[in-house]
Amino acid sequence: MSLHHPKSRLEGEKLRVRLYALCMVAGFAGLAAAMYYVQVAHGSRYESNLERQSVRRVREPGMRGRILDRHERVLADNRASICLAVYLEELRLAHPKGDPADQVMDLVEALRPLISSPPAVDRDKVLAHLRDLTPLPLVLWRELSDRDLARFAEQASTLPGVDTLVEPVRVYPEESLAAHVIGYVGRDNMLNQAEQSYHFYTMEMTGRSGVEKVMDEVLRGREGGRLLRVDVGGYRHEDLGMRPAQPGGDVLLSVDAEIQRLAEDAIRDITGAAVVVDPRNGDVLAMASSPSYDLNGFVPYLPISTWETLQADPEHPMVNRAAGGTYTPGSVFKPVVAFAGLENGLLSPEEEYFCPGYYAIGRGRKRCWLHSGHGMLDLRGAIRNSCNVYFFHASLNMGHEYIVHMAHALGLGEPTGIALDVDAAGLVPDDAWKRRRVGDGWRSGDSLNLSIGQGWLTVTPLQMAMLTAALANEGTLYRPRLVLGTRPGGAESFQAEPAVVANRLNWSERSRRVVREAMYEVIMTPGGTGRLARVPGVEAAGKTGTAEFGPPALNQKRGWMIAFAPVRDPRFAVAVVVDDAEGGGRDAGPRLQRILAGLFDVPLPDRPEGAGGG
Repeated sequence: MSLHHPKSRLEGEKLRVRLYALCMVAGFAGLAAAMYYVQVAHGSRYESNLERQSVRRVREPGMRGRILDRHERVLADNRASICLAVYLEELRLAHPKGDPADQVMDLVEALRPLISSPPAVDRDKVLAHLRDLTPLPLVLWRELSDRDLARFAEQASTLPGVDTLVEPVRVYPEESLAAHVIGYVGRDNMLNQAEQSYHFYTMEMTGRSGVEKVMDEVLRGREGGRLLRVDVGGYRHEDLGMRPAQPGGDVLLSVDAEIQRLAEDAIRDITGAAVVVDPRNGDVLAMASSPSYDLNGFVPYLPISTWETLQADPEHPMVNRAAGGTYTPGSVFKPVVAFAGLENGLLSPEEEYFCPGYYAIGRGRKRCWLHSGHGMLDLRGAIRNSCNVYFFHASLNMGHEYIVHMAHALGLGEPTGIALDVDAAGLVPDDAWKRRRVGDGWRSGDSLNLSIGQGWLTVTPLQMAMLTAALANEGTLYRPRLVLGTRPGGAESFQAEPAVVANRLNWSERSRRVVREAMYEVIMTPGGTGRLARVPGVEAAGKTGTAEFGPPALNQKRGWMIAFAPVRDPRFAVAVVVDDAEGGGRDAGPRLQRILAGLFDVPLPDRPEGAGGG
């Protein structure tokens, strides 16, 4: 057993003390260096981070622009709705424990005695918001009254995270007028990348259909924002600044509200459509679809139950029949066949065919609408009386290719290009289409059907109105102009949208005169099939049509009529279609008469005896 010298022991203890002291000095030096790094060298950066953490950015949408008719009458506008909202981040900071949904519902119950109207949320909506839209303020009440606001203000300091906000709400002063044209809006629940920099986001409206959708980029305002400082508890401390939102632009439509009302009144009691255009420039003056719906029912949002009811309605009130409904045209297609034959030298105005009331083909017969027959008719008489047999002969003599070509030249079989989200193309069948669709070539029976606007041929009322306008202005097919101009937010004048010519048909003066005179006789002579559309003192030219649809056993018919007036200097071209009709002259004629009488401010005459055919 060895013994250590006391002196060496003492020196060992001193060494350990020195080492401990050195470690302590090094530690304090490191701590001092870290404090210098944080507080001096990089203090401004950490201070900036802290500053950012205490500031909240709130996105505020711009006011949506207005939609106006051609005379600047307001069709779509905005009003302010005062809402009560809870900012969930602040609520959580105030109550860090507990279920957020329970906290919100407790808050709703606390507010319920202060607000006279029912809340805009229930537990399911709260859970959906917490799941999908947590960063956004949750609106608890909408449309607060002045009394509600005053009572809330008295208790606001005791309700963390709750504040008022203003929501712009769309309003449609004319209710259902031009509903299918104007369209409706919905709340934009999607945050795009630019909006991710905001802590809070006030919902804005976005177009869901019609002009509201197609012109959304013009109508939608430019968002603004506010910076709010919150204290350590998450409560709002002060406003740091704001960038004002910019209003959206206005859209000026070609629609005339009074003519639109006239067209809607003419078809209000039936299922169908009516379109009125200006043949001088292609302006859409009215586009009516029946049945319709009240646009204000979509404000501030459409209840699911109401949407399901609209979708389940067998009359389909949401469908824009004027631009999106495709129908077999029947005899209103006959002027197309006439021009195809006349312009290609395959049809003579003086040539006559005998109509015994039917046309024999193979072992069968194709009937004329007048089963007793029209006798001998030339082209003018065939159009005036809408004789099927005449056009059966004409189509077989010229071949279907010329008819198809003329139909395409007049805009059938393709979208019109109107500024709407609905613009059906319809169908002009030919041999190639039939081989693809049916696996069989074109036959004589197909030509007979095509010549009277039956078979697979389909058109929209808008297409027929534009075609009628081309008949009126001697061959210029315009693209339908629905938007006359746009006015950016804050600007004084509109930026005009020019009229666009889709095609110019170089019809001969002889062809134009023959068809125009025949269409004049359709309305203006006692035996014309469109005589029920006649308005005293107004010279008009037109064509009736009756088209079969559905299972043959049901004997369902659709009534058509097209017309333009006045004949010498046309200002209006009109197309009307009526579902479940007896005939075009009988059912569509009187409705077109009401439109013409209103356009020319003429009292409606007594309805004459008898009814048109064809």
